[in-house]
Order: sequence, then structure tokens, then C-alpha cells
Amino acid sequence: MGSADGARDDATVLGIAGDWTVETVGEVLPAVAGKVAPGRHLIFDGSELGRLDTAGAWALIGLMRQQEKAGGSTELKDFPKPAAGLIAEIDPLGREPLPEPKRANPVTWTLEEVGRGAAGLVDDGFLVLAMLGEAVVAFVDVLLWRRRMRWPAFFNHISRASIQAVPIIALMSFLVGMIIAQQGSFYLSSYGANFLVVDLVGVLTCRELGVLLTAIMIAGRSGAAYTAELGSMKMREEVDALKVLGLSPVEVLVLPRLMALIIALPILTLVSDLAALAGAWLVGLFYIGIPTDVFLDRLKAALTITYVLIGLAKAPFMAAIIGLIAGIEGMKVKGSAESLGEHTTVAVVKAIFMVVVTDGVFAMIFATIGI
Repeated sequence: MGSADGARDDATVLGIAGDWTVETVGEVLPAVAGKVAPGRHLIFDGSELGRLDTAGAWALIGLMRQQEKAGGSTELKDFPKPAAGLIAEIDPLGREPLPEPKRANPVTWTLEEVGRGAAGLVDDGFLVLAMLGEAVVAFVDVLLWRRRMRWPAFFNHISRASIQAVPIIALMSFLVGMIIAQQGSFYLSSYGANFLVVDLVGVLTCRELGVLLTAIMIAGRSGAAYTAELGSMKMREEVDALKVLGLSPVEVLVLPRLMALIIALPILTLVSDLAALAGAWLVGLFYIGIPTDVFLDRLKAALTITYVLIGLAKAPFMAAIIGLIAGIEGMKVKGSAESLGEHTTVAVVKAIFMVVVTDGVFAMIFATIGI
């Protein structure tokens, strides 16, 4: 390992000897680098070269480019064929500067993003319809005893989605009912109509707010959990294993979760309504000064069974939307933790958005038919 140099009238010859590998190039390169001859023709003589790897080839190419930058020229002489081939493969790399990325036109970029978003919404719509159809077919087959329902998974998901969610739903609705009653009394007291707080809380909670808040909480709680579970199964190739076994992932994984949500959400909505009314009663009794018998009489007069059923009727549709979105986003997860977190977040955002849209659609429908 080493170097030797000689001279001719029109060129300088630099001998490259020994091994030029990742282990040795750090030792031999400094000695050779000082032999660069600015403005002259430099010949690298490789007749005594031993082994050459990629690190050594890059070192030689660096010397050649250093000589060219100094105004000289270079030439390779008597290099072994494998070494010369390696240098020839590497030498073109890095000579051309990387092109600078084109600056995007803000208008074009905005239109492209809007187009991608619209195309994504259309694709998601088809995926929702496809998963819904497959789930309905599987459910009908279960009713006709053509397929077996996964009852342990079904009851486990009901427990997780309803029983375990009761404390947080009840607490949230209780506090919301207290806030609505307190704020309502603050403004209604100017007209001497504090007792109308009961009407406000009863109708608003049972018709709109109870089911909406419950669905939003379930979308963030159970919907996110379902997406993460299905995404983890997708990452570990458990979904692919089900397909290999001839089983439908929608039937095995999505249907029990979807049915559990459809059953759990109306129950939780009723719990939410009762908790909100309890919070309003507490504020009415100790803050506004409405006796319990007056509170119950006003509630009976203002709140009809129709309002309660309207709120409960929305719950299964919202539950189906949450379950389908969670299933679709879970099946979209790729093989990384980043993808899992991204699709879990997207599932929650889409589910909450669609829950609000669904509530608005029902409000227009009920207003049209006069209820």
C-alpha cells in the first residue's frame, strides 16, 4: 500500500499502489493528495494497485476532480479491468447538480389539492357502500343461519362500546346539562322566564344535543379504537391471513363491531339525555330556585315522547357511519406506525364530520315533514 510518482515532459505520473479499501484509504489518501499538479496532465498509474472497493474508488475520483478543478487534466493507466470498471461506473455520479424543484403555482397547487380531495371523497363513498353492502349480506346470512355470528366478539364489543362508556358519557352530559341550564337562566331571567329553562334543556337535549354529543364521543373513543385495532391487524398481516383462510375480514372483524355500535349508541343516547336532565334539575333546584315538582311538571308539558324518539332514531345511523368509517380507515393502514396514527386521526375527523352532517340532514327531513 503506497504511492510512487514520476515525471515526463508533458505529464506527471502518480503511481497508485497497494489496497485502496474502506480500511486503508484513510491512511494512503493524505499522502497521495499532496501530489496533485495544478495545470498539468496527471496520469494515475494503477499497475501496482491491489484491492479497490467503492470507498477507494470515490477517493480516486475525488483526486481526479480536484485536479480538474485546479485547471489540469487526468488519465487512468494500467488499472486492472475490475477496478477500471468500478471507477467508470461511479465517476458520472454527482457531476451534474441536482435540478432544483420547480416552484409550484399557488393557484395550480390549490386546484390540485381540491381535486385530490374531491377524488378521495368519491373513493371513500364507494368504499363505504362496498363495506356496507358486504356487512348487510353477512348479517342476512347470519339471520338465515348460513353463517355463524362471532357472539363472544359481539358481546365483548357491546361491553366496551356501551357499558364501559357510560361513566364518561354520563359525566359529560351531566355537565353540559348544567351549563345549558345556567346559561339559559342567565338570559331568560331578564324576561322573568326562568322556568322556561326546563323546556330549553329538555327539548334541546333529547332532540338534538344528547345524540350528537354522544356520537361525537363514541367517534373519538370507540371509532378510534376500532381503527387502531383493525390497522394493527392489517400491519401484522392478520387480515391477509383471514383472506387466505377463505374468511371475509368484514364478516369476522367489522360486522361484530358495527352491530355493537348500532346497539350501544341508542342506549348511550338515553343515558346522555337522563344525565343532562339531571344536571339541569340540579342547577334549577340550587341555582335558579325551581322546585322539583315544578321542574317535573314543566318537563312533562314541554318534552313529548316524539322528541325523545327523534333523538333515538338518529343514533343507529350515526353508529353505522362511525363503524363503517373506522373499518375503512383501518383497512387502509400500511405497514408503518405513522400510517396507523394517520388513519386513526383521519377516521375520527371524518366520523365527527359525518355525524354532524347526518344530524343536519335529519333536521331538514324532520322540518320538512313537520315534526
